[in-house]
Amino acid sequence: MKRLRQWMLLCFILTAGLFLTGCSAFRQDGEQPAPDGREKIRVVTTIFPPYDFVRQIGGEYVEVTQLLKPGMEPHSYEPSPADIIRITDSDLFLYAGGESDVWVEEILKGSDRAPVSCSLLDWVDPLEEETSEGMQVKEHHHEHEEGKTDGVHLDGTEYDEHVWTSPVNAQLLVENICGMLISLDPGRKEIYEKNAAAYLEELRALDADYRQMAKEAKRRTLVFGDRFPFLYLVRTYGLEYYAAFPGCSGESEPSAATIAFLTDKVKEEKIPVVFRLELSNGRVADAIAEAAGAETDVLHSCHTLTVSEAEQGETYLSLMRRNLEALRRALNE
Repeated sequence: MKRLRQWMLLCFILTAGLFLTGCSAFRQDGEQPAPDGREKIRVVTTIFPPYDFVRQIGGEYVEVTQLLKPGMEPHSYEPSPADIIRITDSDLFLYAGGESDVWVEEILKGSDRAPVSCSLLDWVDPLEEETSEGMQVKEHHHEHEEGKTDGVHLDGTEYDEHVWTSPVNAQLLVENICGMLISLDPGRKEIYEKNAAAYLEELRALDADYRQMAKEAKRRTLVFGDRFPFLYLVRTYGLEYYAAFPGCSGESEPSAATIAFLTDKVKEEKIPVVFRLELSNGRVADAIAEAAGAETDVLHSCHTLTVSEAEQGETYLSLMRRNLEALRRALNE
């Protein structure tokens, strides 16, 4: 019933959005052209990583919009009529492709002017969602029409959507986004390739620093009193983890058994830091840390920015380097 209500709402939103699309409400005639005088490529992303990658590659030649506003919870986002107009009025639409984006296919299927659309999951080797020992998981089921995946394989397998948390995957995303911009705007091929090459060098340096951190670490285990959207990160660098919830869990209150399990792990393995996510209230991590005599810290999922981070001009690279230092402390103190 909940799923039915969601689809009914989306159908209403879609109808409203398509009605307004004819007005081209978001094509601003007073908009500044690109430096070469030609029209900019219009890109819309649902989340922050592809938004940041597009602006690094496209620079002044691309107009990029992120639908998920700073401070918004990413897993409960649903598109507004204005968001639908932005999507249908764009040249390229980028989205994660996991459980959080089950609405995308309905939007694209119902549009008379669907943009070129790409799922980030399609550009990497996806990892199946998993449940670690002690993790609280509520059994859930997803209904999908034949031939549609929405982050779920045809055999029913669900994949973790947080592919960008691995710098190795970030390189794949940048390469593919560069290719998409070139296919839409071949006249600026050299500009996009030059910008992408420079950015890829920074991502390769980031990857090298993470590998060095993991190689020198005194311990391998991380504990999260929160969701765990870092499966790609730990698999890339050979780390282990325990967490209260899976990455896309809608739950926020773990059972007493889950808290007790994580507290015992922190004590047994003398883990100095219990992590939480950037938008979390931190209550679960605080409770575990207090009971186990540990500290808390933030590991940033990069899914979106907080309001203050947006104001400060944080980037994917700056957040991932902040994460690098937090991991270095947690694995060596």
